[in-house]
Amino acid sequence: MIHFQRNFAKIILSFSLCCSSAIAAPPLVVQAKRVLTAAGQTIENGTVVCIDGKIKAIGKTGEVAIPDNATILKSEVAMPGMVDVRTCAGLSGILNVKHDSDQIEHSSPLQPELRAIDAYNPREELVEYLRSFGVTTIHTGHAPGELMSGQTLIAKTIGNTIEEALMVDGRAIAATLAESSTKSGKASPGTRGKQMAMLRSLLIEAQEFQTKLNAKANPKPAVSDAAEKEKEKESDPIARNLRLEILVEVLAGKKALLITADRAQDIASAIRLGDEFKIRIWLDSAADAHLMIPQIKAAGVSVLLHPSMARASGEKENLSLQSASKLYAAGIPFAIQGGFEAYVPKVRVVLFEAAIAAAHGLNYNAAIESITISPARILGIQDRVGSLEVGKDADVALYDGDPLEYTTHCVGVVINGKIVSTLVR
Repeated sequence: MIHFQRNFAKIILSFSLCCSSAIAAPPLVVQAKRVLTAAGQTIENGTVVCIDGKIKAIGKTGEVAIPDNATILKSEVAMPGMVDVRTCAGLSGILNVKHDSDQIEHSSPLQPELRAIDAYNPREELVEYLRSFGVTTIHTGHAPGELMSGQTLIAKTIGNTIEEALMVDGRAIAATLAESSTKSGKASPGTRGKQMAMLRSLLIEAQEFQTKLNAKANPKPAVSDAAEKEKEKESDPIARNLRLEILVEVLAGKKALLITADRAQDIASAIRLGDEFKIRIWLDSAADAHLMIPQIKAAGVSVLLHPSMARASGEKENLSLQSASKLYAAGIPFAIQGGFEAYVPKVRVVLFEAAIAAAHGLNYNAAIESITISPARILGIQDRVGSLEVGKDADVALYDGDPLEYTTHCVGVVINGKIVSTLVR
């Protein structure tokens, strides 16, 4: 059934992409016996009205006006399209072959200038695979494995081109404080101390570059001949530096520094780096987060938590299936991620990972929120996606039962008010 569902989705999506974007889509109505809004309420026998790509009305069936020419989809359960807070899908493909593995570049340990937008493939089958389960938005980009591997972006799981899919370009810079980003022999970094020194040195260099840019933008008035000469010197053009320019945006708070760190000591180093440079840190994976609750809470950082079913080996040997419930109880912002796997299909499905968290102490509504509105808030896109509310993008996932039950199927996906896959009409 799932195989049929994915093939049918291809047909529907291909048809929709062939149609001119100038042609307005007819109104779409989703009706379900239960509507999980992720906005503080569950609506029994609910209706969601989608017009021009946005949610125009939501409420109980019979109390919401339905446009005369609307297409109506019905299912047992409807919920917001899921948001995967951390994946490499689109840079990483569904196979273990060179042509679909652009998620990591190993030629240099420090490469914040690498843009995810230049490597993302919206037509990658792995993107479609995630969409088939109801994932409609992904925060994707360069994988862990180098000290600073590159940038991330936020995209909808649709489109023939990145421009059609893109929501936010350059949302964060991915860094790694782990054994995977160390080098052997005499190559750097070879130790944790060297990792931190290299990150610190690059950020200091970016601070100096930022000072030059600020001086250029706000020159001081000349008061003497010497000052006049200094002013002329300052007016000389500043050479472009892609590496430092992107880090200036991190220093200015426009982008986050996403640091993959699993062991407690690496989590502590990531927090310390954020405090030292007063930058926004996102903890990625964070297998030992349950051991660092007080420190993470005091630092005010968000956690992009590893998949619940990640393999408890290597640096994740201390992971806990109760981490999500403990973070939630402590009031720490977190979301459950699909992550990156080195083996096919190269990604986990957040729906299943949230279900396991719910089976280990995370309450049901919080589990749904951990893959919808919570990641949207962390990523700063909660005004568009993550919950079913009037004015937001009409991204809806439909199911033939409880979404957190393994026997349930995703029977329809709506993105921007358009049907991109469906088994129900």
